[in-house]
Amino acid sequence: MTVSRPAVPASPVHALAPPTLGQVLEVVQGLWPRELAEPWDAVGPVAGRPESPVRTVLWALDPVQAVADEAVARGADLVVTHHPLLLRGTSSVAAVGHAAAAKGRLLHTLIEHRIALLAAHTNADAVVDGVSDVLARAVGVTGALSPLTTSAAGTGAEGIGRVGDLPEETDLAAF
Repeated sequence: MTVSRPAVPASPVHALAPPTLGQVLEVVQGLWPRELAEPWDAVGPVAGRPESPVRTVLWALDPVQAVADEAVARGADLVVTHHPLLLRGTSSVAAVGHAAAAKGRLLHTLIEHRIALLAAHTNADAVVDGVSDVLARAVGVTGALSPLTTSAAGTGAEGIGRVGDLPEETDLAAF
């Protein structure tokens, strides 16, 4: 899904500058606080300059080359993915010659086209009304939802997974 700012006619009085990546990161921190991420997770910015303008955002589940190519084709300034690109340590982002070369190619594509990359993973899962809540509701879970495990940095309402009720008893195969 691509989210773009509507075009605003330029005028000296009404000219709006697009937000910078730094400003977008502040909003993201407010929506999905980094402190709610699991300790092993790699959330936050992966590439991009804080002063760069953000006019078009491409949202994706996974940071893969097809997403980077689509971002280039659409003229995106920022790609936000749920899953992180660099979850485990890597010793190279070269585009060839090692096991993580696909990640290197993806990063080179984004950087060469001045496209920022941001991951919001377990922090987006953990927040109230975040990914975990949306998925629970999507599969029919009703009533009050509580996290399966609470986040140490949260209020007790935030955490990974959600527990709730189904409208009627059902077996796993039917669910």
